[in-house]
Amino acid sequence: MFVGVLELDLLLGDVGSIKEKRSVVRPVVAELRRKYAVSVAEAGHLDLHRRALIGVAVVAADAGHVGDVLENCERLVSSHPEFQVLSARTRWMGPHDD
Repeated sequence: MFVGVLELDLLLGDVGSIKEKRSVVRPVVAELRRKYAVSVAEAGHLDLHRRALIGVAVVAADAGHVGDVLENCERLVSSHPEFQVLSARTRWMGPHDD
C-alpha cells in the first residue's frame, strides 16, 4: 500500500472576502474529488481571504499510480488562472515505512 499527500499553498487573485474565497476554492476541491477520486480539503489559511492551502491524499497499491494522480492534481490546480501556486509539497508513505 502506498499513500501520497500533496499540499498546495495558493495565492488567490482578485478576492476581497472569505466568502468570495470559498466560491473560488470549493469548485476546485469538488473537481479534484470528482475527477481523480482523491480525498481533498481546504486545510489551511482559513482566515486569510487571498491564500488557501489545499491538501490532497491518495491511497493505492502501486506507487506509480499514486505519483501520477498527485501530478495530475497539481497540474489541474495550476491550470486555473485564479490561482498562483506558491508551493507544492509531496509526501509519501510506502510498505516499508514505519
